[in-house]
Amino acid sequence: MVALVVVAVGFVVAAAPARVVATTTIVADVVEAIAGNLVEVQSLLPIDSDPHGYQPTPRDVVALAEADVVFLSGAGLEAEFDDLLENADRVVDLSERLAVRDIGHAEGEADDHDEDHAGHGEGVDPHVWFDPTNVMVWTRAIEETLAELDPANAGVYAANAAAYRRALAELDLWIWAETARVPPAARRLVTDHVAFGYFAARYGFEQVGSVFPGYTTLAEPSARELAQLIDAVRSLGVPAIFVGASVSPTLAEAVAADANAAIVFLYTGSLTEPTGPAGSYLDLMRHNVAAIVAALADGE
Repeated sequence: MVALVVVAVGFVVAAAPARVVATTTIVADVVEAIAGNLVEVQSLLPIDSDPHGYQPTPRDVVALAEADVVFLSGAGLEAEFDDLLENADRVVDLSERLAVRDIGHAEGEADDHDEDHAGHGEGVDPHVWFDPTNVMVWTRAIEETLAELDPANAGVYAANAAAYRRALAELDLWIWAETARVPPAARRLVTDHVAFGYFAARYGFEQVGSVFPGYTTLAEPSARELAQLIDAVRSLGVPAIFVGASVSPTLAEAVAADANAAIVFLYTGSLTEPTGPAGSYLDLMRHNVAAIVAALADGE
């Protein structure tokens, strides 16, 4: 419950802000867009971190235990630290209402990796935020939860959520317009890991390979898988390999050199500092789309 500040005579003077923990900086940014300055929001993962390689600290345990609510990105992203979440009083899975993509059954993926590489316990692709319409669904759960914690400001949360959904709708239209510049034959994505399934499904792209097999950067590619990827990049004439800025590019750079492809850095699982190129979720998406279009728009 939200803590109350009480004077000595027993009268309630003010309600302290709800303490909210978000598992990633992306989730924290969306929560803050709806909460404004009415709620204290802390991101469990720091800026420029890879969610797939998260290691909890004692400070994280305390933050979860003291939080009024914890917002998960969901869809299995946080499956590797389920035990840690047991310290939380209330957990909200923002992707619970989404139609998530099954691992191993994703339309348009040419790579044939085993589910052993997936790295997530839920059996689904966790990178839901690469489709802004999914984040629209997130806003509903955030708005409802904050209104329950702080009914007096429910109207503020509703207004902020509605405004943010309008911004997401504008982002979606902008992405459609930008990606229209990429010829159909060039709409092939090779990435560090299989992270762009939701983006590809919405905007008409195809994931044709990844350096790390499956849906996590913790997977270990075999020599055969890397050779197959290099052959695919060469044969399809893919001009670029897209690598997350928080992921070591060493292996991707070696593949790119052998395949005569460029390395293009994107922001995938984390935001940057507020003044950086991905200081918010909206900025992250605009940066990534601009980079993808610039790399592929001249393709045949």
